[in-house]
Amino acid sequence: MTKPLGVARTWDLGGYFPRFDGPEFATFKANLRSDLARRLKHTSLMTALNAANVSGWAAEIVAYEQLSTRCGHLGSYLGCLAAADATSEAYKAEEAAFAAVSAELDKLRGELLRAMQTVDDPVFALLLAEPSLAGLGHFLGRLRHEAGLRMSTAEETLAADLNVDGLHAWGRLYDTLTGKMSFDMVWPDGRRETTPMSLRRALMTNPDRRVRRAAFEQGNIVWAAHEDTLAAALNAIAGTRHTLNRRRGVPHFLDVSRFDAALSARTLDALFAAIHTHLELPRRALRLMGRLQGTQGIAWYDQEAPLQLPPQPPVPWEQACGLVAKAFSETYPALGDYFEDLIVRRWIESEKRPGKRPGAFCTGSDLTREQRVYLTHADTMHDVITLAHEVGHAFHSHVLRSERPLATGYPMTLAETASNFGEMILIHGLLGEPGLTPGQRAFLLDCEVNRAPIYLLNITARYEFERAFYEERAAGEVPVSRLRTLMVEAQRRIFGDALEPGGEDPYFWASKLHFFITGISFYNYPYVFGYLLSAALFAQFREEGPDFLPRYEAFLRRTGSATCEDAVRETLGRDLGDPAFWAEALLALERPLRELEALAPTLAKA
Repeated sequence: MTKPLGVARTWDLGGYFPRFDGPEFATFKANLRSDLARRLKHTSLMTALNAANVSGWAAEIVAYEQLSTRCGHLGSYLGCLAAADATSEAYKAEEAAFAAVSAELDKLRGELLRAMQTVDDPVFALLLAEPSLAGLGHFLGRLRHEAGLRMSTAEETLAADLNVDGLHAWGRLYDTLTGKMSFDMVWPDGRRETTPMSLRRALMTNPDRRVRRAAFEQGNIVWAAHEDTLAAALNAIAGTRHTLNRRRGVPHFLDVSRFDAALSARTLDALFAAIHTHLELPRRALRLMGRLQGTQGIAWYDQEAPLQLPPQPPVPWEQACGLVAKAFSETYPALGDYFEDLIVRRWIESEKRPGKRPGAFCTGSDLTREQRVYLTHADTMHDVITLAHEVGHAFHSHVLRSERPLATGYPMTLAETASNFGEMILIHGLLGEPGLTPGQRAFLLDCEVNRAPIYLLNITARYEFERAFYEERAAGEVPVSRLRTLMVEAQRRIFGDALEPGGEDPYFWASKLHFFITGISFYNYPYVFGYLLSAALFAQFREEGPDFLPRYEAFLRRTGSATCEDAVRETLGRDLGDPAFWAEALLALERPLRELEALAPTLAKA
């Protein structure tokens, strides 16, 4: 690196607005609200798209792009403020007010869908030829497809209104009910403690298996007590989707999810065909965990437990930045330069202090073409990996900075590509460092390997359960007993003998929030897709070296303006519909897993 790294722990948000309570911020909000209202009033009076008004609708689409960019700028800024100081009532109030602004933008998008609902091919071709819409072919094609699967405007408006007190109300019920849940935690020393359900997952990562088992078993007593209510919610959510799909002419319940994910049925089938063929790889990682803890296999509550390895020394912030900078710069100089720029510009928030929201994220503005990274660095190696992950996200946005805003919105399937790529560069860079102790090497190998069972087994089991449930729900409500059976069958089928006898979780359908998210369905397989795609890309990078990076960046630039298949085929020359592509990514796990299998038992005995 050409300049020394700074050690700033708090970010500079001046690129958004000079200050939160300043006149620039107030003027921006007022102008955005008035411009949205004026545009919505004008657009709602226009007739549907036809040969005579193509130019007029092109102007409306450009206006929508500009307004959505301004909304995104404001939302990103407020999200940064509220995350960094979750105690601020002023920030919370502004976030609540912004929800109304977002609703107006959604209404404007609804007018665009109305315009497209009955458009024919010749008129659509005229729209695509409009110079002001250059680069938006993918966006417009998706808009037209979505419009073709809408009910009448009156019916869609009624459905949206009913969903507030129907579909989404079931999701809110789940959030409210589970947010108040607690269970009677029985600790190994015999003491009992009333524990919020929100802490259960953290307890199931405890190194002491007795703690994990107690949290799991006592928590499931509570889930069982609420099973009828939760089953009613799950059935209502799925039933509403089935009804709306029928009215909209959607052929299959997975079609909406696949459209959101920008992939085809062929690709999804190829992905899971490869996983099913190579289930033994992630199962081996769980068997290793079982052997180290002295059990035949693992139980459901063991999945996120740490391997019994020597403790890792703390990693202060300055050292963390140095590790990431060195790994990035030596392996991917452009990424290293970008990371240096993030540090110098103070675009990273990492300070450990009270009042911050938990978690980590990357955000940014298409208006200023700036990114921000948020995390709380607690001096652990896991935090260092999180830093590399979020910087990978930021770099993805940085690569897309030359694209117009409506060509930068990539789907969830592609969202984790650059972030996982950043993680892999860091881990492989650290593994190449001389002087690593066996314990440090095993820890890094575990970081590389331990995601495989979660992505390839746990999430695959979620997908198998949800697909089977939706198939049965199409014929009527699915009773609680059948939900438990479907879940256990999916877990046993996917995990095999890596899951010890009786080690299933029959209430995972109830305890997993993802099944109850009403804004998106099948919130599972996109994670598997992103994980394996990034693994495949990194394997190709290791094979080809720096010559691969220009094609990788070309791929990143296409993520917001192409389907998953087209983006990969056009820039990397690979076919996502071929199971062999996914098999290559899976087999890349063999090397680190084999090394960990040889190394970890020697450390556990030491």
